[in-house]
Amino acid sequence: MKLAELFPEGGRGILGTADANGVVNLAVFAIPHVVDDQTLAWGFGDGRSIANLRQNPHASYLYLAPSRGYSGWRLTLSMIEEQGEGELLGEIKERTALVASPQASAAVSRVVFFKVDEVRPLM
Repeated sequence: MKLAELFPEGGRGILGTADANGVVNLAVFAIPHVVDDQTLAWGFGDGRSIANLRQNPHASYLYLAPSRGYSGWRLTLSMIEEQGEGELLGEIKERTALVASPQASAAVSRVVFFKVDEVRPLM
């Protein structure tokens, strides 16, 4: 299955990160931007998630599909890079304003790219 097919609109996700000492943070994240069949990207602000990723590039993303029951995916990720400018940042900020709020969009200051290391079903 292609990455673009894993994330129907209307689903929700949780991104898990940990700092260098293993202290975990969980944050609600929208569906990712699919860059290609191995790469995903999200918009980030200046919070614990990005601080953790700068110390420890490994993350997990749990996606709950917009259906009854427990369907979705668990992804193991490795951060590739972050960018503080560019066309994709503008696209993510626009989508964030529509899906979340203008305030949430204003908080997005960078795009973070991840390599998808593993995809497993939620159940």
